[in-house]
Amino acid sequence: MEGWRGRVDSSDDSETFRWHQVVRPVTPGAAPGVALVGFASDEGVRRNGGRTGAAEGPAALRQALANLPVAHDGPLYDAGDEICSGGNLEHAQHQFAARISALIDAGHLPIGLGGGHEIAYASYLGLAGSASCRSQRIAIVNLDAHLDLRDGPTANSGTPFLQAIRHAKTNGIELDYLCLGVSRSANTRRLFATADAVGARYWRDEELTLPQVEAVIAAMMVRLNSADVIYLTMCLDVLPEATAPGVSAPSARGVALEVVEPIVHAIARTGRLRLFDVAELCPRLDPAGATARVAARLIHGVATYRHGNQSQPRN
Repeated sequence: MEGWRGRVDSSDDSETFRWHQVVRPVTPGAAPGVALVGFASDEGVRRNGGRTGAAEGPAALRQALANLPVAHDGPLYDAGDEICSGGNLEHAQHQFAARISALIDAGHLPIGLGGGHEIAYASYLGLAGSASCRSQRIAIVNLDAHLDLRDGPTANSGTPFLQAIRHAKTNGIELDYLCLGVSRSANTRRLFATADAVGARYWRDEELTLPQVEAVIAAMMVRLNSADVIYLTMCLDVLPEATAPGVSAPSARGVALEVVEPIVHAIARTGRLRLFDVAELCPRLDPAGATARVAARLIHGVATYRHGNQSQPRN
């Protein structure tokens, strides 16, 4: 497939296969699997005054994923990209949402490749609009240095979760919002007040340390116990700048990968994860590809745990 090239150890021994050797275009009636779908947009970042370039993220993520070893048994698909053209973010979001709904209803686990974090509202709309998730209680888990609860005149990369909360309220959808990795120095008092007003549960970056990660995961799981389906979204700026330099707004502190990874895996193991996306990779700010490789590792982990028969029931 275009954009999928890498090392070949063997063309016959499936135990040596890498992602580029097994990924296929998604087709109607295909067996349920992991379906990658790109959101080539940084219009939300531009509107939010950030550094642009995240529209190039999906291609860079595919390149980083291509050489990873296959560690799961289920099918792997590429569902293409939704491209934001002419600054028409709202149209691109609704088109992406339609793709996500169709993939979920076909039994796939969509993994969104951003793109700015404006992908999150599009992803939420896709989950909420899917027939299989109708009347289900939804939890959004956001790994992010920012709460992204801004109330702006237009949609941007800082507004998606307030948009989702308002959409849910208008449409009678039960929605819970959790944010892990929030930086006190990257969010205004108004944003914290908004989080409190909408009943969000958040953990600050200084709370997410290796000695505390098991307690954080336990508390998160208690909160998630009432959710029927989970949407996990990750803004790569939750990681320290040394780990993820290629983002619009790098974190001065961030949350270590050793903490982020077990949180991601714990959610993947619930059996209720219906959607995952990664946002804010900006390849032009990531010349060595370090950020893309970290994102690829996390995507690989979700695919592996989702298909690895390692799911666990609710408490």
